[in-house]
Amino acid sequence: MQSLTQHSSRPVLVFDLGGVLVDWNGIDPLMALSQGRLEREQARRFWMETPEVALLDTGRVTPAEFARLMDERLQLGLGQDRMLQALDDWLQGPYPGVHKLLQQLGAHYRLAVLSNNNALHWGKIERQFDILPLFETCFASHHMGLRKPDLAVYHHVQQALQVAAADIIFFDDNIECIHSATQAGWQACHTVGFDAVRQAVQAHRLLE
Repeated sequence: MQSLTQHSSRPVLVFDLGGVLVDWNGIDPLMALSQGRLEREQARRFWMETPEVALLDTGRVTPAEFARLMDERLQLGLGQDRMLQALDDWLQGPYPGVHKLLQQLGAHYRLAVLSNNNALHWGKIERQFDILPLFETCFASHHMGLRKPDLAVYHHVQQALQVAAADIIFFDDNIECIHSATQAGWQACHTVGFDAVRQAVQAHRLLE
C-alpha cells in the first residue's frame, strides 16, 4: 500500500461499494455456476473486462437484458429469470461496522461513493442498506455512463468534487481501478474487503 502524502487541505475520501463496504461476491458463485470452467481470476476479470458488463454498468442495457446476455455468454443454462435472481442474491448488506466507521470519518472528511453499479443493485442498496445518506455525493456508473477503470470517470469525479487530484483518497478492491486512480493523480488504497479498509484508515491515521 502506498504512503498517503500529507496535503494542506483536508482530503476527500472516495469509496467503491461492492467488495469494499458492501458484501458483494460475484466471483465464488460464478465459479460454481461455471462448473470449473472459470478460475477465480477469470471470474474476477469477467466483471472488469466483459463487454456485456460494460453495457450494464453504463446503463446501456437493463439488468434483465444483461442477465440473458450473461447466461448466454457463459452458457450457464439458467435462463434470464434465474440469472437475474442470482445477480440480486449475490449482493448482501453492508459489512458489519461500516456504518460506524463512515459516521466517524464523516465527522472529519467529505465522503463520496464511486461505484461501477447498475439499476438492479443500486435500487436494492437504496431500499435496504441505509448507507448512501452517509455520503455527500454518490457517483454510480450507470447514472454517469462512465465506468472504472476508464480514466474519464476519475476526471469527471474530481471535477465534480472541485478538489485537487492529490486531495482525493480512493478505496477500491480491483487493482485495475487503483492503477487508473493513481494515474489520475489520486491517492489510492487497494482494499479487498472491509477489514482492509479499516487497516488503511488506521495505517494512514485518518481518525487521529
